[in-house]
Amino acid sequence: MLEIQKVGLSPDYVPYLEGWELQRRIHSEVVGGERPDTLLLLEHEAVYTAGKRTEPAERPIDGTPVVDVDRGGKITWHGPGQLVGYPIVRLPEPVDVVAHVRRLEGILIDVLRERGVEGYRVEGRSGVWVRRPLSEDKVAAIGVRVQRGVTMHGFALNCDNSLAGFRQIIPCGIADAGVTTLSETLGADVSPTDIVDEITAAFEAAYAGTPAGMAA
Repeated sequence: MLEIQKVGLSPDYVPYLEGWELQRRIHSEVVGGERPDTLLLLEHEAVYTAGKRTEPAERPIDGTPVVDVDRGGKITWHGPGQLVGYPIVRLPEPVDVVAHVRRLEGILIDVLRERGVEGYRVEGRSGVWVRRPLSEDKVAAIGVRVQRGVTMHGFALNCDNSLAGFRQIIPCGIADAGVTTLSETLGADVSPTDIVDEITAAFEAAYAGTPAGMAA
């Protein structure tokens, strides 16, 4: 069973630190068996989050807040127009973080396919990618942390957000690939509000009948 909460979509953007505190509280409750696996869906106020491998020189200087976080990876941007999902789920033993990431990628790829977009994985890199006329661009980023067998953080799907924030950084530390949005790829506006129900349905289907501790 997966409980899904839409906790802040346009215009009710969630400050990153507020969302992170909510994640930690729910994570503690899932670890303690006080609540079921939970997916949070939201949009953040503009912010950069710096993973553990972020180098000092990779930090932007455009005045946007930078928050150091406890997930893997490097620096990325979150903000209005980007649908963020935080699956807080207990993984089966032995814990396989890669399998969890691949599952998230697969769900997003399925949703994009329903929208007429062919998303795919890139060997050695996390996230979901699309082929553009002159490049291979990331449309969804994934970064996770597992503590006491339960996941935190998750995915960020670029819907109709500005890409200006990404131009101030090397997104996720990948210098030889670009970043795009679902709207840019389709040539038609698709906001987080437009696609959130499809994401919800896809996660409900993927986790339907999954016993506690089997969400891999």
